[in-house]
Amino acid sequence: QVQLVESGGGLVQTGGSLGLSCAASRRTFSNYAMGWFRQAPGTEREFVSAISWNGNIIYYADSVKGRFTISRDTANNTVYLQMNSLKPEDTAVYYCGARAGSVTPHTRLWDYWGKGTLVTVST
Repeated sequence: QVQLVESGGGLVQTGGSLGLSCAASRRTFSNYAMGWFRQAPGTEREFVSAISWNGNIIYYADSVKGRFTISRDTANNTVYLQMNSLKPEDTAVYYCGARAGSVTPHTRLWDYWGKGTLVTVST
């Protein structure tokens, strides 16, 4: 079982930046692919970004490419999402996910989820 706790959400103006963190409980964090997903009201959870267990493979959704950066710190069991040039359409609850296998952008293939952190981008 992997427990994930997100932090770093909040309110930011259009064009601003926020950094999200996800702390994982399990010591075998290094064996898991990690990802970020988001869900706006009335929509399904969607893929944002993911990173393989060793950091060699990274995926981004087209909507965030060039603005968001994912990274992981294995020593601290933490994955990060740096979000720059934020837009109102980035407003959503952001979830951290973990997967005991290869990294994938397919949301339904992920095994573990955090409770989410709200990001609100104002106009």
